[in-house]
Amino acid sequence: MELVRYIKQGSWPTVLGYLLFVGMMATGYYYNITFVQLGLTDLGVRLIGLSEASVATQMAHLALMTCAIALAFGYIMKKLGWSARFRVKLRLALLVVALQTVLTLIAPLVKSENAFFTWIVLASLALGVGMPATFSMTVDLIPRRDRGYAGALITAAAYFAAEVFSNSWQFESFRSQILWVMVPGVLGMGVLAFAKFPFLEQLASQHRRPEFAYGRFVRRDASGGTRVQRSLIGLLVLMFGIYFVDSLGFLRLLETPLYMETAWQSAELNIRLAIGITHVIAALIGGVLYTYMHERNLFLWIFGIFAITHLEYTLHIRIGASNYAPLSMPLMYALAVSLYTVLNFTIWADISTPRTISMNAAIGVALSGWSATFISTALAIRWNAMQLPLERHMQIVDSLAFLFFLGTIILIFFQGQFHRPGQERPTSKRQEMERRSG
Repeated sequence: MELVRYIKQGSWPTVLGYLLFVGMMATGYYYNITFVQLGLTDLGVRLIGLSEASVATQMAHLALMTCAIALAFGYIMKKLGWSARFRVKLRLALLVVALQTVLTLIAPLVKSENAFFTWIVLASLALGVGMPATFSMTVDLIPRRDRGYAGALITAAAYFAAEVFSNSWQFESFRSQILWVMVPGVLGMGVLAFAKFPFLEQLASQHRRPEFAYGRFVRRDASGGTRVQRSLIGLLVLMFGIYFVDSLGFLRLLETPLYMETAWQSAELNIRLAIGITHVIAALIGGVLYTYMHERNLFLWIFGIFAITHLEYTLHIRIGASNYAPLSMPLMYALAVSLYTVLNFTIWADISTPRTISMNAAIGVALSGWSATFISTALAIRWNAMQLPLERHMQIVDSLAFLFFLGTIILIFFQGQFHRPGQERPTSKRQEMERRSG
């Protein structure tokens, strides 16, 4: 692990940059999975009084606008050269966090559907700019060999906090919790964005170092060009499938008191702690697996675990055990969720260079992660409003998970999917390890 080596060498600027990235991304992800995904739904339905169908439509608007803004701004960053300028990205991140903080503060003032839509538009602007700006800092702050571990730390911190400390899944609770972090975060980022500390100058130049500049899937030809587009297409499809399956299933379980009150929203701290610890352990395992395992095999594990988990829920619904829900089901869910989240924080930088990271991150996170999450969220809300039976809902989700599982198996047989034609493939485990570590 490069971080250990940096600490032993006393490379404290690099260590601080490492910690800055992990803290910033963990906080941002916590904000999205709690306040944005869950809190806004509660705000619209319970506090404003909108129908579930109306909230589903607004969430779809949020997804589509965020995606469009992220793609446009990622292209702008690449075109203007901002993708490789750490100071510019840091200041953009400051603007994003400042806008999100203001929006979070004024959210209780939203009392009508029109005001809710206006809030959604501004939130989409912040999220759309934030995606390429923050994810592109990976090439400045995290060395290639440590990206799996950094993704694991981000995932573990975000999910542990969301599970253990968010005992009330309501808008007011999410808002008060996140503001305690966002307000001092804005002040701290303001200092970093405009102060002239020497260590920031070192961080701004790290993307030129070979261990930071090129992702592990980037291959350079004799002319210095790079081609990873085939990998990007396959990854987009797989990541979209993972996020879609997860959100489509979880948002319906959220409406089922038996599964929430005995697990994620349990009044017993030890149950929430068990799920939180599972998230941490699974994230750390995911970081190790990402570093040493072929990415397609890791996708296979994730879809397989989701298929088994949703099948467990479907069987439990059929049995009709209305008074008891095994803890194994949410624990398996936590395992799958943590594994794929690690992938989302690592894989986009590993198919990029400092010049292309903003565009690739925007394409990856916006199209695969964000769009899938909120489209499936809107669909889950609409199905619930249509009174689609829970058993039928989970059968559809399980079928989708199994379909992607089979699709990944098929991809494994096409060994060239993540391989550039003409590139000699490693012929031994040692060569494969050397290729991945750089």
